[in-house]
Amino acid sequence: MRADAQKNYEQLLAVARQVIADEGAEASLRDIARRAGVGLGTLYRHFPTREALLDALLRNGFDALAGRAAELEAREDRGAALVAWLREAVAMTHEYRGAIALMVAAIADEESALHGSCTGLRAAGTQLLHRAQETGAARADMDGNDLFALISALAWLADQPPLVPRADHLFDIITGAILTRG
Repeated sequence: MRADAQKNYEQLLAVARQVIADEGAEASLRDIARRAGVGLGTLYRHFPTREALLDALLRNGFDALAGRAAELEAREDRGAALVAWLREAVAMTHEYRGAIALMVAAIADEESALHGSCTGLRAAGTQLLHRAQETGAARADMDGNDLFALISALAWLADQPPLVPRADHLFDIITGAILTRG
């Protein structure tokens, strides 16, 4: 990539990260381009769709969560490892307000620019869930789709102003329902 194109790419990502954090995933792409000091055509050359832009923003976080899942697999307490990863996944997805609906839809849409990143995230969590289930630390009637749905629900809760004060408590209730007592 040419130096000026790389500079535009990085500027677009930096501006998009801030705009989406402030305004949500449905923020105006035209406004993102304007704030980045480039034309809308430049934005679309780098990111042909809103999902492609979100994928570029989320990919580093998703990759980090996948790496974190691999680290947590070494923990002896597999239930605690699953809960730690789940907390980090919810926090990361919540950083991109409004993106959770697009992420959920991307799981089923192989043509979505977000599909690969979202299925990779789900696979990392599924591996931790399976390890916890092997030792009886997590309920056996769950799968990776259920876990991804719970991440989505918890991220959504943290986006609802009246529920924000209860988000941690609700997280504890949900993880308590995932983990077994035996």
